[in-house]
Amino acid sequence: MASNPRTLAELKALRQPIRNINILHREKLSRMDRLAIFVTERVGTMGFFSIILLWTVFWLGWNVFAPDAARFDPYPAFVLWLFISNMIQLFLMPLIMVGQSLQGRHAEVRAEADFEVNTKAEREIETILLHLERQNELILKILNHLENN
Repeated sequence: MASNPRTLAELKALRQPIRNINILHREKLSRMDRLAIFVTERVGTMGFFSIILLWTVFWLGWNVFAPDAARFDPYPAFVLWLFISNMIQLFLMPLIMVGQSLQGRHAEVRAEADFEVNTKAEREIETILLHLERQNELILKILNHLENN
């Protein structure tokens, strides 16, 4: 058999501790980055959608069906409701975009770390297979020697 290109010593020299990318990523985030990720993760849920839906139904229902004296945002314009809704959108949109950008960068770093781990595993498996092949050859030589004696 050809000489083994990867010895155990070479593999041990190449071995690096596995890094937890999630912890490293979290440690690098500023407070504003954490806020953006928090908002991005919460706004994209059915719970948030339900809150906005209930708030809208209550607001519009109150201002359509309540007694005239109790209405504070008259039908059909709902100017205050439109203003508040637009303000919520204007504040959430940039935060969500920043959060998605941060999540995308984190996903790329995780993919690179996965690739490193997979490459390391492939090298180690290749070495193990080469050692097993060598052991098989040695066992066959020993068996042949025992049979001939």
